[in-house]
Amino acid sequence: MSSQPKICVKNLYKIFGNNTAESARLLSAGKTKEEVFATTGQVVGVNKVSFSVKPGEIYVLMGLSGSGKSTLIRLINRLVEPSSGSITIDGVDIAKLSQPELVKWRRKHVAMVFQSFALMPHRNVLDNTAFGLEMAGTPKKVREERAMQVLTQVGLHTYAAKYPAQLSGGMQQRVGLARALAVDPDILLMDEAFSALDPLKRIEMQTLMLELQQKQERTILFVSHDLEEALRIGTRIAIMEGGNLVQEGTAHEIITRPATPYVRKFFEGVDTSRYLTAADLLDPVLNGHSYNGGPRLPWSTTLPEAMKIVLNIDEPVGVFDDTNRLLGCISPRSLLNKMHQEARHV
Repeated sequence: MSSQPKICVKNLYKIFGNNTAESARLLSAGKTKEEVFATTGQVVGVNKVSFSVKPGEIYVLMGLSGSGKSTLIRLINRLVEPSSGSITIDGVDIAKLSQPELVKWRRKHVAMVFQSFALMPHRNVLDNTAFGLEMAGTPKKVREERAMQVLTQVGLHTYAAKYPAQLSGGMQQRVGLARALAVDPDILLMDEAFSALDPLKRIEMQTLMLELQQKQERTILFVSHDLEEALRIGTRIAIMEGGNLVQEGTAHEIITRPATPYVRKFFEGVDTSRYLTAADLLDPVLNGHSYNGGPRLPWSTTLPEAMKIVLNIDEPVGVFDDTNRLLGCISPRSLLNKMHQEARHV
C-alpha cells in the first residue's frame, strides 16, 4: 500500500442554503450546526472536514443520523456540490472540474453502491451489471463479457438472465456491487451499502467485499452507522458528529483512546476486548525491573493469545516493542482488570 494519499480532503464545507458566507462566519466563530440553523435557517452538512485516504484502504465513515457522513461521501464525487474546500484525488482537485470533465472523470475512476440497490427492474442481471459500461459507450460484446466476469466474482453468473424481482435482497446487493466493479473503478463509494440486509446477509456481503479487496485493493470509502461493521472491515475509521469529523484512526486507536464521550458511547454494548493488545494490558504496579528474562510477548499480541501465556504462569511477562525495547510487564491481575473494564461497556 502506497504511503501517498489517494484522496486528500482539506477544509471541506457543505452548507445547504443561499447565505453560505454568513453560516461559514458563524461556524468559524465556534457556533454549532444547531446554532447556525437557528440563526440563519441554513443546514450545515459538513463543517471544515479534512482527512486523507491511502490507496487500497477501506476508510469507514461513521456517525449517527444527521452527522454528515452520507453528505461527505457524496461530496467526494460531487453528487453534492461543495460550498468550499478542496477534494484532491491523484493530484486532481475534483472540486474545480467543469461538468463535462467531472462526468468523464467519474466514468473512469469512481463507482458507487447504494443502500437501496438501485437496480432497474426491467433489465436482467447481466444488463444491470453492464449498465455503467453501456453509458461509457463500451461495445455490447465487450461489456457483456466484463459483466459476466464480475458476476462470477460475486457468485451470480448463473443468474445473469434473471430479473431483480426474482432475487433475494442479498443477491440484489451483489448485483449492485457487481455493477460498480464492472467499470473497474479506482475508488468505490459505498453508502450504507449493506444496512438494508438482515444480519447474516450483511456479514456475508462484508466477507465477500473483504475477499475481493484482498485481490483488487481498491480504495473504498464506506459509510456505516454499525460499529461492529466498521470494526470488521475498516482499515481506518472516521467518526462524525454534527458535520464535524471528531476522530479518526484504526479500530484499536479509537477503542483504546476515544477522543470524546460521543465516540465512547458508540462502544456501549460492544465487546471491544478482542481489539486489545499486549501493550494495553501492562500492569502499572510493575515496571521493567520486574522482568527477570522469562516469557515475553510482542506488543501487538492479541488478548486471547496473551491469556494463554499470562494466566498459566506465576511470573511477570515482558512486553516488547518492534525495536525489542521493554515496555513493561503483564500480570494475571492487570490482564483480568483490563478484561473487567472492557466488560462494563457490554
